[in-house]
Amino acid sequence: MKTSTAVQNPGDPIVLPGRLKSHKVDYECELAVVIGKTCHNVSKADALNYVLGYTCANDVSARDWQKDGGGGQWCRGKTFATFCPLGPVLVTADEIPDPNSLSIRTVLNGEVMQDWNTNDMIFDVPTLIEFLSGSTILAPGTVILTGTPHGVGMARNPPVFLKDGDSVSIEIENIGTLTNPVV
Repeated sequence: MKTSTAVQNPGDPIVLPGRLKSHKVDYECELAVVIGKTCHNVSKADALNYVLGYTCANDVSARDWQKDGGGGQWCRGKTFATFCPLGPVLVTADEIPDPNSLSIRTVLNGEVMQDWNTNDMIFDVPTLIEFLSGSTILAPGTVILTGTPHGVGMARNPPVFLKDGDSVSIEIENIGTLTNPVV
């Protein structure tokens, strides 16, 4: 879950938490699915008919808040202001007939950190929409983040976390590149 205050524009900074210090802020490249019309109890076969389009997302996460400071609540580490950069464009669903075959990667300060394809996702886009719409009414404008591949900073040895002065980019085939500085 991300609050609306977590959404950040392309090019605008990801702001590291101040008063509630976090020293383990991580990147996560993800395909963002934008719902175009109200859907509830949608079948997997019909799911893509409810998609307006797709964009790039960085599901920024404060790992120490997910595990320790957030009381064990995984979402607490994901809801800080600026922790959900989206963009740079919304590509309409008709331009991407198969969202499950796109290359996606994270580049941190010029180094590729994550590089995979959406066909490797645990759950494909129609399955995610079917599952989520089974318990929730998905209104137009709802953004679904699809999950991240291997290569996140916390799983590296040694771990790699975002720091002041970094530049992080999310690249998705047929969509574009989302780049944000870190401050």
